[in-house]
Amino acid sequence: MSLLRSFSTGVSGLNAHYNALNVTAHNLANVETKGYVRQQVVHKDGGYNTIGQRGNSILQVGSGVDILAVRQVRDIFLDKSYRLENGRYQFYQVQSQAVSEIENIIGELDGVAFANSLEDLWTSIQELSKQPDSIVARTSLVQSSVSFIERAEVIWNQLRDYQLNLNTQIVNEVNRINEIANEISLISDKIRYFESNGIERANDYRDARNLLLDELGNMIAITYSEDRTGELTVYAEGVPLVTPEITYTIGTKEIVGTGLLVPVWDHLKGQEVFNLDKPASSQYNTDIGSLKGLLYTRGNRMANYTDIPVRDRYESEADFIEAVKVYNNTVDASVIMKAQAGFDQLIHSIVTGINDILCPNVEADYYLPGDTQVHKGQALSPDAPKGMDANASTGTELFSRKRVPRYEEVEVEVEVDGNMVTQTLRIYKEENKNEIISLYSLGEIEVNPEILANYSKIPLSSGAGTDDYDMEAVQKLVDLWQDPKLKLSPNTLTEYGFQGYYAAFVGDVATNGQQFETISQNQRSMVNSIDNLRQQSLGVSTDEELSNLIMYQHSYNASARYISVIDEMLEHVIMRLG
Repeated sequence: MSLLRSFSTGVSGLNAHYNALNVTAHNLANVETKGYVRQQVVHKDGGYNTIGQRGNSILQVGSGVDILAVRQVRDIFLDKSYRLENGRYQFYQVQSQAVSEIENIIGELDGVAFANSLEDLWTSIQELSKQPDSIVARTSLVQSSVSFIERAEVIWNQLRDYQLNLNTQIVNEVNRINEIANEISLISDKIRYFESNGIERANDYRDARNLLLDELGNMIAITYSEDRTGELTVYAEGVPLVTPEITYTIGTKEIVGTGLLVPVWDHLKGQEVFNLDKPASSQYNTDIGSLKGLLYTRGNRMANYTDIPVRDRYESEADFIEAVKVYNNTVDASVIMKAQAGFDQLIHSIVTGINDILCPNVEADYYLPGDTQVHKGQALSPDAPKGMDANASTGTELFSRKRVPRYEEVEVEVEVDGNMVTQTLRIYKEENKNEIISLYSLGEIEVNPEILANYSKIPLSSGAGTDDYDMEAVQKLVDLWQDPKLKLSPNTLTEYGFQGYYAAFVGDVATNGQQFETISQNQRSMVNSIDNLRQQSLGVSTDEELSNLIMYQHSYNASARYISVIDEMLEHVIMRLG
């Protein structure tokens, strides 16, 4: 090999190790940079020149060293595992936080637990049973009832407000997903541009893109693939989000009549992004992403007691079983809807239980004037307790619906001793789950204004005056409180009285919170474990980089020394020839 060609070999060493020093310095400068992946120089032989042959051996001379690539040191498998498991962690963490919020709502109100309102109402009923004619006892009952409804309404409104406020978080996450999709598309274009020569690697842009994929995987389930030009195709919930040609966007639309928003694909004519009909399960990877977690947490409407299936409300066992399936897939899957339905069921049972004792109904068959068709319904019982007022009024319920009266007075014809007699019946206006104003549900009930204006109208007498009390009705009020007939859900068998139900309801919320917290903590441990493995490969080690710095510096000095020696040899040859 000529001396002049040896210069080229030495220069190749200087260039290769100079670039290696730059890469090492770049690694050290980005030790604290979030998302930065250490880069590694891969050297290769610069090629060989054949100068002859000796026997069976070919004589070759190397032309130096070159850089094959400056590669990122990362594990694609660990990246995908990290994004999958971290998305699952976010899904359960969102629900764990929601349960904590619900516990705060139902636990204390201005320092007074709602359980105290239940206890006060029960105490006032007990005192009234001892002295039904006592104005003090009646006043206590009315005041306890007002306090009971007011505090229940506060909890109800807070649950509703919290449910609506989740719209803001959902919109923010949707907007961030769209931003990330646009940023990934722009960065992919830059990667394709810089790597188009087949030599350079846009590693810093790749770091930025991978950091965005980490964030995107927190919010929604993603899959992705990269083509040979460096462009990335990203799928969200199985639908293209980013492609080399176009970036799609997610919008929101309101669920009709609820005020609640759901994410939809703008390019698919409003198709919802998530299919929430399937239960969340790690087996099918349907429990990934904080956005889906928010939707499960919030539910798709405001629930009430009618959303909890009760066998007596259904004509057949098959209808009841189908209703339970719907309950499990919707209400039970949403921590907010489950809390709303469970709490409203307690209030409804107390309110209607007391009303039905004070204003009992009986089955009635009647004809409307001029109509030959028999009508069936419920009417105020003729034996209903009466008030202590001068009119001995009946049918005055303690808790009334705000927009629908309890009874409608109707002129009817009834059969009495084989003869049709015209009477005025007070027909009970039954609850209809499809008409919210007809329900004795929170938001629609209040303490009856008639009773607020005149406590003597509380119907507890069997006749006019103050001496003839309806002790049977009074005793029913006392028995009602301890009658175990409420179930937390159709999936449980245990029945509770009112106070026992509330204690079990609060305990169930806490248990759900503990379950979500346990799952999220286990997921966090898994995510941390995977991330630690990732960091072992992609993280920058200062000690290792300093060792590389010294190694490349020595290699650079060796190449420089090699060139100096060649220079001295060439100078010696030239001087001898001269």
